[in-house]
Amino acid sequence: MKVTLLNDSFPPVIDGVANVVMNYARIMLEQGLAEPMVGTPRYPDAQYDQYPYPVVPYQSIDTTAIVSGYRTGNPFTAKAIEEMTAFAPDVIHTHCPVSSTLMARILRKETDAPIIFTYHTKFDVDIARAVKAKFLQKESIKTLVDNISACDEVWVVSRGAGENLVSLGYEGRYRVMPNGVDFAKGRVDALSVAQATKGYDLPEGVPVFLFVGRIIKYKGLPLILDCLKILKDEGKEFRMVFVGNGPDAEELKESVREMGLEPYVFFTGAIYDRDVLRAWNTRADLFLFPSTYDTNGLVVREAAACGIASVLVRGSCAAEGITDLQNGYLIEEDAADMARVLREACKDMDRVHEVGQNAMDEIYLSWDSAVRSAVDRYGAVIELHKSCSMTERKYQTSDHFVSAATSLVGATEKVFQAPRRLYEGMLENVNDVKERLQDAKDDVKERIQGAKDDMKERLQDAKDDVKERIQGAKDDMKERLQDAKDTINKLLS
Repeated sequence: MKVTLLNDSFPPVIDGVANVVMNYARIMLEQGLAEPMVGTPRYPDAQYDQYPYPVVPYQSIDTTAIVSGYRTGNPFTAKAIEEMTAFAPDVIHTHCPVSSTLMARILRKETDAPIIFTYHTKFDVDIARAVKAKFLQKESIKTLVDNISACDEVWVVSRGAGENLVSLGYEGRYRVMPNGVDFAKGRVDALSVAQATKGYDLPEGVPVFLFVGRIIKYKGLPLILDCLKILKDEGKEFRMVFVGNGPDAEELKESVREMGLEPYVFFTGAIYDRDVLRAWNTRADLFLFPSTYDTNGLVVREAAACGIASVLVRGSCAAEGITDLQNGYLIEEDAADMARVLREACKDMDRVHEVGQNAMDEIYLSWDSAVRSAVDRYGAVIELHKSCSMTERKYQTSDHFVSAATSLVGATEKVFQAPRRLYEGMLENVNDVKERLQDAKDDVKERIQGAKDDMKERLQDAKDDVKERIQGAKDDMKERLQDAKDTINKLLS
């Protein structure tokens, strides 16, 4: 089985989804489950030939000023399409609904391989952060949902992630396929812990709280600082360690200084060595993760792998599978409530460590198990596709553009290949090349015209909808003004 994995982030950019893709590729290759290939936007000076599996970087656009640290790929890159098509995948697994899924749709047209999409992240939050205009936010979300709906099967990493996807307008079915953890189950030895945490003031007997992830406010980090301020003002002893980097790091460090928390709070920066991260998880007593943004919270299971329980917001995706006071601690999304839970928990550290052991036993999921489940499902999807039994994919207007763009890319490639064929003495192919180019041009024109017609209909529908809403607003305003006049007349009379 050949599997093409597509994602918009990959080293040198490291985030949760990039780690997912790397673990999928690594385990499939190491265990002989499948033959993987990875496709991703190219980053300057990145080395893509160091991996044991092929990585195809394609042209990208610098969008780091809009979305911190990330570039946007150009999915219509002829050379990359040709290379990935030649790989002849049996299934395409895309992990981002933007350029990666557009690339997947082009590859599906070229190879007839089914597309699986995994929804990892609440993209509405990311869009709201990058785009301020409400209208543009709405249209961006609609475009993403249309792109997702064009896939043959949709996976989500948690039940809450599926609910979020539906709330954005997705109408199809989805399958919950949780991600795994690449930490081995068990605590790290004392010497390794001492080496990893050397230089930090972590007295024995003082509770150590830990956060690992992007240093960005919407993961609940201001709530953590407000909670710690409450504990400090009560005279409680603790240490807090933030591992990671991100766009809000400097602002949060300034907040620490303003709150007088500097002696108690440390920022280590990003740590890429997984053994060092395991050591930090082993040293901590509780993992603080009050994020309502994350759809899965792999770091919660990484902490559980080391026997550390997490403090999570009740009802959040990260809290799925957590029973309060059994294998974790649940709070309201409130600093005072977090302070209450930490205050009570730290009265009995033996019980805290017992809850951590329960987390290890009950919520840990290895990457080996997760990837084996995924590969099993790949096989089922491939068979369904071959038997024409796939029913999830919805036809999208954008399919016109994908087909037209694919034809244009193919025609361009024929033009580039023609001189080589001529050079080799194959002059008889000239007329064939011209005919193919003309056919491709005609096909592009026809598909673009179809797309224009569909777009006109959509624009007209949008205009009608706007008119209707404006008229509704006017009618509502008239009624409110009349009600106000009637009220004033009654008061005057």
